[in-house]
Amino acid sequence: QVQLVESGGGLVQPGGSLRLSCAASGRTFSNYFMGWFRQAPGKEREFVAAISTNGGTTYYSDSVKGRFTISRDNAKNTMYLQMNSLKLEDTAVYYCAVKIRGGYYSSYINYGYWGQGTQVTVSS
Repeated sequence: QVQLVESGGGLVQPGGSLRLSCAASGRTFSNYFMGWFRQAPGKEREFVAAISTNGGTTYYSDSVKGRFTISRDNAKNTMYLQMNSLKLEDTAVYYCAVKIRGGYYSSYINYGYWGQGTQVTVSS
């Protein structure tokens, strides 16, 4: 139904910035509530940010609020995550996904069509 591809990850120093992109297939992109999650080795998948279908409402985890900004461009079928003031603990594989069921926006259980992920490494 939909395929997602993340890109933009890399190696940065603490305090640096990266912008991740999530490109989606299909013509119904604007109908999808979407989110970003991340997973570090040996840890469970963690909610990062989410965005409503038209971008009018956004949600952030407390750990990234004020540093990260989620956005989307429905005309380009693309969602973004601007990451500023990066910290060591931001190191993880970052995934984008579509919310496919009701329930909490912060729970990965309610999402599907996961992308392959993009690695973000913050190191001094």
